[in-house]
Parts: sequence; structure tokens; C-alpha cells
Amino acid sequence: MPDAVVIGAGPNGLVAANLLADAGWSVEVLEAQDELGGAVRHDRGVDPDFASDLFSAFYPLAAASPVLAGLHLEREGLRWSHAPKVLAHPLLDGRCAVLSRDLEETAASLETFAAGDGAAWKELRDIWETVRPGILEALFTPFPPVRAGARLALKVRAAGGLRLARTMLMPVRSLGEEEFRGEGGRLLLAGNALHADLAPEAAGSGGFGWLMSMLGQTYGFPVPVGGSGALTAALARRLARRGGTVRCGERVTEVVVRGGRAVGVRTAGGEAVRAAKAVLADVTAPALYGSLVAEEHLPGRLLADLKRFQWDFATFKVDWALNGPVPWTCAEAARAGTVHLAEGVDALTRFAAQIAMGRVPDEPFALFGQMTTADPSRSPRGTESAWAYTHVPHRVRGDAGGDGLTGSWDAREQEAMADRVEAQVERYAPGFRGLVRARRILAPPTLERMDANLHGGAINGGTTALHQQLVFRPTPGTGRPETPVPGLYLASASAHPGGGVHGAPGANAARAALRRRRAAALPRLQKQLTRRDRKGQP
Repeated sequence: MPDAVVIGAGPNGLVAANLLADAGWSVEVLEAQDELGGAVRHDRGVDPDFASDLFSAFYPLAAASPVLAGLHLEREGLRWSHAPKVLAHPLLDGRCAVLSRDLEETAASLETFAAGDGAAWKELRDIWETVRPGILEALFTPFPPVRAGARLALKVRAAGGLRLARTMLMPVRSLGEEEFRGEGGRLLLAGNALHADLAPEAAGSGGFGWLMSMLGQTYGFPVPVGGSGALTAALARRLARRGGTVRCGERVTEVVVRGGRAVGVRTAGGEAVRAAKAVLADVTAPALYGSLVAEEHLPGRLLADLKRFQWDFATFKVDWALNGPVPWTCAEAARAGTVHLAEGVDALTRFAAQIAMGRVPDEPFALFGQMTTADPSRSPRGTESAWAYTHVPHRVRGDAGGDGLTGSWDAREQEAMADRVEAQVERYAPGFRGLVRARRILAPPTLERMDANLHGGAINGGTTALHQQLVFRPTPGTGRPETPVPGLYLASASAHPGGGVHGAPGANAARAALRRRRAAALPRLQKQLTRRDRKGQP
């Protein structure tokens, strides 16, 4: 019988398993898919000569994460690679905002939009450098981050106090307009905010856009050499060396609760797997509380709150094998790993508004990844392994374009939406379509079939909006990995601090399980010492 059973071999599940193994626990990880990794996998399914990331691809949060740094995955063969530039946002008039790890290059790019905007960016970066250690420490620890929060409060006071807090809570449109005279800096902030499901007018989108921009400025948007699955492979190798096991093709259907405590799981094949100390679930909160744990073991208030749980936007993704580099009209975009495609902040607002109204956007905001530019090992010299993803509504009530898309995502609708994404790329890179050797479409239902945690194509385990963050994640009054069932811990992106590949939810769950066992063992140890004292034993 293992000490712990971990449900799910995504990055959070594997991080949790590694930390438990480091503490001397025996660990068994059960993964429903035939391949481990969750949303951190790659394959050669588009073209045999091209490595294509199936889901996530660029990892600024991984680069900044003290959780992953502490695992020393470089010892397991993990290597990172960077594109020459982090991010580019071209416009049809030939201008292009560029984010570079070189601060002077970023500032120079923004200065071409308006005099003084380079200096304004440097000021935002100076604030970041003041609060960066405290933010990262607080971000990657359980909520509330008492010690980290106290240290961060001192740094925030030094960086402007309530004024800084106001800035972080602002909509990114307002923040951009306050800080920059030209469009360049506004584009970088707003485009990065829409890496989550935060519209330019959403409260808190300013803070998220600033955070992602500053992560890119400091750490870049690195990629694992060879493909995103290299990160998963490193985590798995580390776990195996510490005696942990991973079993793929084992779908968990039930968390077994006896005497009010989680004591193991049951699989789809009927196997009961006992856990001596804890069960950790790298699954979404609705899957854990709405399916795996029987309702009689859960408070009614939690079940009621769960009905109000909100997902982030659904995702539609296209992968390409290209016969040559993308023919961007803005030369700067050719050297960026990530390219944002939308004609200004107004276009981003229009895109987000269409999704809010349940309409499939007619001109989708596309996040375009140039993987060979970031990692030359991904495809033959002179070619490009590329992808783009955009967002669509979970419940489609209409099509803002002319294709009559209904959200059924059958073969016709998938092809039509992929053509729409390609048309958006073609606007900024005429001739792009002529380079396509092969393409693959990953519609929302496809993403969910490949990873059940990507419910309806949602990639962040729930909305990033303020009403479902911190103490409200996944439901009001939670914010920590502990669940109402003793011995059961939520270790997925549905828990604080949310989506992104950084390992914090898994680490928080593992540390909570370890603390609980130490706390439970202390009274027993005290009783043993008392008995020894009474017997006069040393």
C-alpha cells in the first residue's frame, strides 16, 4: 500500500508526487490517459519531421517558479531554449511592439510609438524589480501567504503602497492609457492579459498583463528543448529515481471515503488502490467534488457554490508544419517566439465582447507560436513548427463571422474556424497559407478528450477573474489545497494560484499533506515520551 495516491500525471500531479517522495513517502500516480503529462506533451502527429506541442508551449511561469527550481530538473536532462525576442505584436501599418529580455530593446521598440514610452516601461520594470521576490514568494505558496505576504507588504509600501495596489486592480485598458502615450506599451500589456480570460476592461486585467509582461521581460518565454514533453519526462525521471511509480491508462472513478477520511481510490477497471496517508487530486474542482467524491461526504454549501464555478474561455488551436519561415510584413515578428495578432486594443475588446455575448469571433485574436524560432531542434532547417490558438465561447449563441458556426465543432465547423484563424495570420503575413505542409485542428471537444482537465477547452482550470482567485478559488472561503474530506487534497489548477505551468498547486497540496501527518504524529510522540518518562526510560 503506498503512502499517497496521486490522481493525474500532469505537471501538478508529478510535482506533488516528487515532493512527497523527497519526504520519504511511497507514491503511486494514476493517469487516465495512455501518456503522462496532462497539458504538457508534444508529438509528431502533424508531420513526422516536426515536433508539435499539443497544448501548452511557452513557460515564463516555469522559469520563475521557485517550486520547479527546487526540483533541479536540469539534473534530469531538462534544457531550456529562447527565441531571439520574447514577443511581438505587429500592426497592419508596419509598426510592431516588441518585448525583449533586453530592457533597452523593449524600451526602444515602445519609443517608436511615442516619445517617453520607453522610459515609462522602465518605470514599470523598476517597480517589478522592487516587488518581484515578494510577489513570486506569495504567488507560489498557499493562500493566505502569511509570512510571504508580510514581506511583500513592505516591498509594496516601498513601491508606492496603495497606488501600486490600485494599478494592479485596474483594467488593462485603463492602465495602458495611464502609463503610455502610444499604442505599443498598451498592446503588450493587453495582449498578455488575454493569455488568460481577462478582457481589456476587466478588473485585475492590468495586474495580470503587467505580471506576464514583466515575467517575459525578466525570464523570457522559454521552451523545453525538443518539445514540451521534455519537462514532463524530467519530472517523471526524477520521481522514478526516488521510488515513485506512474501507471497510465488508469482512470480513477471514485475517491474512497471511510470513517470520514479519504483512504484510497477506485479505478474504472474496478481496482481499489489504498492510500495509507493521503490522496492528492490533480483534477478540476468540478470533477473532484461533482464526480469523484460522493455528495454525502461534502458540505451542502460547497456543492451549492460549485454550481457557480466559472470556467475560463474555451480554446481552439491549430498546429502547422510550415515549409519556410512565416513571411511577416513586420520583420521584428520573425524573431519572436510568440506573436500576438489583433489590430489594436479596440480589436481585443471587440474579440472579448463577442465571446461574452456567446458569439464566435469573426476576427479572432490569435496567439501564434513559432517553435522552431524558439528551439531549432523542432523541425528541419529552413522550416517552422508553428501553432496558433484563439478563444471561443463555451456556449455558442451565434457566429460573428459568415460561416454559421454553432459550436457543434463537427468536421465542417472545425475546418471553417481553422480557415478563419489562418485568414487572421495571412493579414499580417501574406503568403502564409502557401507555406502550409500540413495542419492539425484541436477544437474544444478534442482538447477535452485528450485531457479531461481541459473542460470544454478551458486551459486554466477556471476563470482568472478576481471573483474566482485567492480565497475565492475554487469556491468562496477556500483558497487552500485542503478539502472538506480529511486526507484529500486538491492539487490542480482549480486551486490557488491557478493556471500556468509552475507546479504551485501540486506543491501546496503535497506540503499540506506532509504538515497534516506531522501534526497528527506529534500527539502520539508526546504520549510515547510521557510513558517513557513514567517508566524512567531514557
